[in-house]
Amino acid sequence: MTIRDIATPTRTKEILKKYGFSFKKSLGQNFLIDLNILSKIVAAAELTKEKGVLEIGPGIGALTEQLSRQAGQVVAIEIDQRLLPILKDTLSSYPHTEVIHGDVLKMDVKLLIKEKFKEQKKVSVVANLPYYVTSAILMKLLEEKLPLENIVVMVQKEVAERISASPGSKAYGALTVLAQFYAEAEIITVVPHSVFIPQPNVDSAVLRLRIRERPAVEVVSEAIFYRVVKASFAQRRKTLSNNLMNNLFGKDKKEEMLQVLKEAGIDPARRGETLSIEEFARLSNIIAHAFEGQ
Repeated sequence: MTIRDIATPTRTKEILKKYGFSFKKSLGQNFLIDLNILSKIVAAAELTKEKGVLEIGPGIGALTEQLSRQAGQVVAIEIDQRLLPILKDTLSSYPHTEVIHGDVLKMDVKLLIKEKFKEQKKVSVVANLPYYVTSAILMKLLEEKLPLENIVVMVQKEVAERISASPGSKAYGALTVLAQFYAEAEIITVVPHSVFIPQPNVDSAVLRLRIRERPAVEVVSEAIFYRVVKASFAQRRKTLSNNLMNNLFGKDKKEEMLQVLKEAGIDPARRGETLSIEEFARLSNIIAHAFEGQ
């Protein structure tokens, strides 16, 4: 029997009609119908039969089936219970693929990986992420220090540009610094909105995050590093000194704040988007040591 790919307009519409499936806008459901884009996603994940994949939001299984053909084990987490019988049908040819009903933001993903991928040498996350929870899911995956090789995700093009941005660019922000602290970011391809059902209003991009063996820079406290980065971008038009004073130190600690910047060799008049990740690390380490003494 020839297996027909899910990710074509005809097959996708057949499946949706068969099950009378209606899209929920609140879940950001946009199903990919382009096999060429799917092949680029799968290639970016660098899969082999010795590797496993954790997929988030499989939809009707278009990406899942392509992953199942390349990886030794696939586990997909789907939040929408209505999709479970559809996935049972569309993925019936892949016994090494398991679908779990749940919300990834509420799950112990580290435990899940430990339990489900005992035989696999390496595990990657691959997903077509809903726009409304992209940042939350990515930061959860990164901050929890999961044993991952790659995170390959379809995200809004603007978000991919932010995460892969360089210092001094308009796209560079807190999400850039925090993501690049843990991973090397690269845009694999831009994806037009026309290759989805239903079509979103904006274009997407496939983003690969290669997880670093150790963070890009050494920091005394990751919690303080996060706070410094987030405070530095609180109001983009304000100077670094203003943002740090208003969102970290407090207005009565201006002298201490200026002293810290002087010690870090950073001009108070600069803006957050001009600082490299190394400068953020230096600044946060000085602040961490200053707080230790209090």
